[in-house]
Amino acid sequence: MMNSLFKEIDGQNPLILASASPRRKRLLEQACLPFEIVVSRIREEATEGLAPADLCLGLAREKAMDVSSRIRPSWILGADTIVVLGDRILGKPADRQDALNMLSLLSGKVHRVITGFCILTPSGIVAHVETVSTSVTVKELGGDERKAYVDTGEPFGKAGGYAIQGIGSFMVESISGSYTNVVGLPLCAVIKALRKAGALEKFP
Repeated sequence: MMNSLFKEIDGQNPLILASASPRRKRLLEQACLPFEIVVSRIREEATEGLAPADLCLGLAREKAMDVSSRIRPSWILGADTIVVLGDRILGKPADRQDALNMLSLLSGKVHRVITGFCILTPSGIVAHVETVSTSVTVKELGGDERKAYVDTGEPFGKAGGYAIQGIGSFMVESISGSYTNVVGLPLCAVIKALRKAGALEKFP
């Protein structure tokens, strides 16, 4: 078993989060998991022809592998989250008009938020890969609502142009699936995977 091969995550051997996302940072802090951040150098770019789940899973693996090549042996978590409406991937809005267009597309519709995550053992071997999908229903948004929300500045830097954990919660009628997945990291699935891999003997 991996428990006998690698040290478990603790204060002396923290999990390494291969992400600069402040939302993932906050989620791991809320879970009280010992962790450190080492930002990956992988650029988040869409690849033509890949299914959304394969895209975010591939990016999660690349992020984890990049960090693994640069640090001491540690358990590493890479993750990538995308917003999908139909067959269209909605990234982070480039500017104000892009944000308004995204909110217009999401208005009154159901979209999916997909997070792919990858866990590497301290020896750099893939211990677990998984994607988690959550369905989100957005209410009909009036033009004034869309403009006022963009004026808050919150949509920028967020996939899909909104933050469910912030002001953007006003537009979410319902979700089906993991709430923390929509924020940026499906904590339940991640902790289950860490335990299964031997990185955690128990939790909490």
